[in-house]
Amino acid sequence: MKETTKIAVFKGKEIRKTIYKNEWWFSVIDVVAVLTDSNIPRRYWSDLKIKLKKEGFVEVYEKIVQLKLEAPDGKLRETDCGNTETMFRIIQTIPSPKAEPFKRWLAKVGYERIQEIEDPELATKRTRALYEAKGYSDDWIEKRMRGIQVREQLTNEWKNREVGGDKEYAILTAEISKATFGMTPSQYRKFKSLKRENLRDHMTDLELIFSMLGEASTTEIARNRNTKGFVENKAAAQKGGRIAGGARQKLENESGKKVSTRQNYLTEPQDKKLIGK
Repeated sequence: MKETTKIAVFKGKEIRKTIYKNEWWFSVIDVVAVLTDSNIPRRYWSDLKIKLKKEGFVEVYEKIVQLKLEAPDGKLRETDCGNTETMFRIIQTIPSPKAEPFKRWLAKVGYERIQEIEDPELATKRTRALYEAKGYSDDWIEKRMRGIQVREQLTNEWKNREVGGDKEYAILTAEISKATFGMTPSQYRKFKSLKRENLRDHMTDLELIFSMLGEASTTEIARNRNTKGFVENKAAAQKGGRIAGGARQKLENESGKKVSTRQNYLTEPQDKKLIGK
């Protein structure tokens, strides 16, 4: 989303939010108050829930979670909250001129997504353009794009080999990372002083290369061993990670320099070294 679109709807207004299940959740009442100028946003939201259900969003009550947020009196009170996907769905239903920037953006994103389904190469081009706009070097972008492909091949392999969804993918990924770098992804983010940023977007060239080696090795082992289920693929992930970890250690011994570094795209002046500027 462009910065102007993101700010225009909520400019000057505070929208309470909190982290829940590792993603942002927003106060529905706050969003309703900003977009509708209603004097009684709670009543508006109560009526809107009924409307949403009638219009086909039957899961609306399941998608809303009550989380404790700070109230105007300073006390923590349970408040209806939705994640980003749910909030977009709610915003689409609110008949307010203030919601129009979001609606236009959603329509544009939806159209682009359809284009990408018809021509997957468009998604690659848009991702590359995004990295270019952020100032990453061409060499870094090439490695990052290749890493995305290697990752996709691995997750497709896991899917075909009866690994059970995102939770197990995360566990297997942590096994590869731990064997490759001696750190799980969450530990690596802390090492680089990252919070919710994408870890690989803040890796150096060598870190990306060894990440790819660990995941490509895991894919190759899974295919050749014809692994099935979580347990067998966990063993393959550990072996694939150890291959990359051994190569990393050999390079460090010969070069006298650690591969894992606290450098990332957010820090100065290391970011210029990272992105090749």
